[in-house]
Amino acid sequence: MHDLTGFQRDLLYVIAGLDEPQSLTLKGETEIHHGHLYSNLDTLVDKGLIEKESKDRRISFYSATKRGHRGWEQQYLDW
Repeated sequence: MHDLTGFQRDLLYVIAGLDEPQSLTLKGETEIHHGHLYSNLDTLVDKGLIEKESKDRRISFYSATKRGHRGWEQQYLDW
């Protein structure tokens, strides 16, 4: 978790707190450029912190993995 950027930690926080966040919801929640959003989501997927499920070619849903939830909880409980 310590190798994540602040933005990536924030994304993990948002994803962990939503029931079934889709990419468009995340874009609206974070108000950022889609290229920046998707590259960071891909990084979190690659690190095993979130999972991506594609419903079709345009819509993807993201959820925190057990590892992602544990890492997020540990990050904020340590404060």
